[in-house]
Amino acid sequence: MIEYRDVTKRFGPLIANDRLSLQVQRGELMTLLGPSGCGKTTALRCLTGFLQPDEGQILIDGKDVTNLPPYQRQLGMVFQNFALFPHMTVWENVRFPLMIRGISKEASQDRVREALALVRLEGYGEHFPRQLSGGQQQRVGLARALVYRPMVLLLDEPLSNLDAKLREEMRFEIRDLQRRMGITAIYVTHDQEEALALSDRVAIMNKGRLEQLGTPEEIYKQPRSRFVADFIGLSNFIPGRFEGTEGETAVVSVGTVRLMVPACVGLSPGKQVLLFIRPNEVDLSSTYSEQNTLRGVVTKSTYLGDRMDYRIQVDQQELRIQTSDMRRHDLGETVYLRLPPDRCRIIPEE
Repeated sequence: MIEYRDVTKRFGPLIANDRLSLQVQRGELMTLLGPSGCGKTTALRCLTGFLQPDEGQILIDGKDVTNLPPYQRQLGMVFQNFALFPHMTVWENVRFPLMIRGISKEASQDRVREALALVRLEGYGEHFPRQLSGGQQQRVGLARALVYRPMVLLLDEPLSNLDAKLREEMRFEIRDLQRRMGITAIYVTHDQEEALALSDRVAIMNKGRLEQLGTPEEIYKQPRSRFVADFIGLSNFIPGRFEGTEGETAVVSVGTVRLMVPACVGLSPGKQVLLFIRPNEVDLSSTYSEQNTLRGVVTKSTYLGDRMDYRIQVDQQELRIQTSDMRRHDLGETVYLRLPPDRCRIIPEE
């Protein structure tokens, strides 16, 4: 439905998008995810036509729209700040895109009513934005974006102005609405939890480039670079040396300890690597286990309600461990960290 072909956008010496190539499938919700300054909003603005790429092409439904003005692209946009007109009622705000397209008030009635029903705001047509909660205002923004039946829905950090509980509630509403309508959507955010909860696929961006593309599960469980592993979720990185393979198992030495992990292609013995494992995937114990076990000392302990969060000093490195086992380990206690072989990943040093 949407295709970026080697899109490059510069602002003076700064390259905001660097030969970006990306395809968004029909009916898919794709999230552009990354830290501030990674190029995700620039990519969205190039798609809308508010910015013109310096190089490359953008296609919508097979049509080259690179040089088309925004009003000819059939895109619905939901903004971060809601962008509602305070002097207009909810009904008038939702009808506005139809009005500027020359559709009469009478012909707009059914479409506005249908759009308000989609976002469950029937009966709110005569309210003004100031009379609505933040979540209701965001629903009005969604209805306004959908009322003229665009081919693609674009959402630029639409939940960032809401409180945490309302953000979580609105995630599910947006996802449910997108699925019910079967509309293609691109969602821009720097919130990793939001991206994992909403998306069919996630495009991780870094310094204007596409770092990794995959399903939320692939991105979380199989990061292809330290940047992706570090950006998504909590991570531990353990430097080691690749010793070789034994069948489908790789051997990595960390100090005097030999760890068995899944094999990784393209490595030669002696190469420095990073082992990556999530804090909640490490088995923490007071007793030694022979396989894949590091010894450490507890330096910090934090109670988080449903889990304990520990900082463990292992040689010259501090690792973070989270466990649902509420039995406390004291500060200064010697503990053993077993790294399940199937939970570790090798990331070659960059």
